[in-house]
Amino acid sequence: MGTPLWGTPQAWYVALITFVVVFALANFGKGTLKLGSVFFGMIVGMIVSIPFGMIDFSSVATAQVFALPKLMPYALEFDPEVCITLAAVFPMVAIQVIGDVSAACLGSIDRMPTERELSGAIVSQGLTSMVGGLLGGLPTSALGQNVGIICSNKVVNKWVFVIIAAVFAIAGLSPQLSAVLSAIPQPVIGGATVGVFGTITMNGVRMFTREGLTQRTTTIVGTSVVFGLGIWMASGCLAGEGMPTWVSTVIGSNAVIPTAIMAIVLNLILPQTPVVAQHIDAAKDAAVDLVLPESKK
Repeated sequence: MGTPLWGTPQAWYVALITFVVVFALANFGKGTLKLGSVFFGMIVGMIVSIPFGMIDFSSVATAQVFALPKLMPYALEFDPEVCITLAAVFPMVAIQVIGDVSAACLGSIDRMPTERELSGAIVSQGLTSMVGGLLGGLPTSALGQNVGIICSNKVVNKWVFVIIAAVFAIAGLSPQLSAVLSAIPQPVIGGATVGVFGTITMNGVRMFTREGLTQRTTTIVGTSVVFGLGIWMASGCLAGEGMPTWVSTVIGSNAVIPTAIMAIVLNLILPQTPVVAQHIDAAKDAAVDLVLPESKK
């Protein structure tokens, strides 16, 4: 978005070819081709994008080969508004981590994560944000796209993630390698991640339907999603006269935070559906399906 090629036929051409390659390899490929469908699809997409002039490596030539990060490059300040903002955002980030880890476990190994796994993920995310802050970086959050990739290829070996982390660490220390990664055209990234976002969405659906799609579940999920997306898409709805700036910054900046807040509130105030009643209702429905013919339902 904001580039000369945004919305052009060339951009769509590259994005669709990338998507087709990723989709074909993920669903019909075998072995390495299937596991690396996103990677190979992006390679094809980059090759296709070359004739359209979408790849620009000019920044690679001017970038440094190696550069160490600076410790505390900014002066230490305590701004009350910023502190309040981060204090409100970080619990929501932890909730996002829980959701991403749960979706990754459910989609790859068909189980929910243990408390130890969840606490390890939250602590790791917090420590990463602290270290990043000392080096001048922004607080981190879990990247949902990775969940879709994990669920697609089912690769959960910890050494794979160690290697990935090492690659990103090297990229952080080598501006030239970072420039190479940044040169990947947006249509290629978009085409490669369409299926990934679809996987993320369906794993989310699997999570809240595991125990049955009850009235309570549909109320919490539906109301929370509509509430969050409504605030996020109605730009400026929390920035009117008299509204504190931090409210718009914290709640209106993305859909995750208002969605999470609403889900937590509804989960606390709505009465729990008795498990026995759920099973009775399910048994009644099953009995009706067996006894009544389709024409009389």
